[in-house]
Amino acid sequence: MRLNSVWLTSKESRRVPTEYFVLANLREQGAVIGRLAGHPIADTVVDARGRRYHFVGVAPRDRSGRFDVEALRAGEWIVQPGLVYAADGEGRKPLSELALRIRGRHRS
Repeated sequence: MRLNSVWLTSKESRRVPTEYFVLANLREQGAVIGRLAGHPIADTVVDARGRRYHFVGVAPRDRSGRFDVEALRAGEWIVQPGLVYAADGEGRKPLSELALRIRGRHRS
């Protein structure tokens, strides 16, 4: 399955709080594959509902120093201190209508 990039206009990205793209209250699972800003980078993290996310990179920042949420793809989320994790493909459910509205339109 091909993931599409998330698309937000500059105006929309300023209205959407970055917090909407940040996962919290996670537990680390699997190997520690590195460190960023003194924090371990876990290969996999799990949320309170048992959903698993795997590490895919470091979140880029925009000119103002905020996380560039426009660079995230569908199913990708930011984990502090600035890591990007993607939802595991197995059993992944499509984003809800509300989540799609929050995250903006998708390019085809």
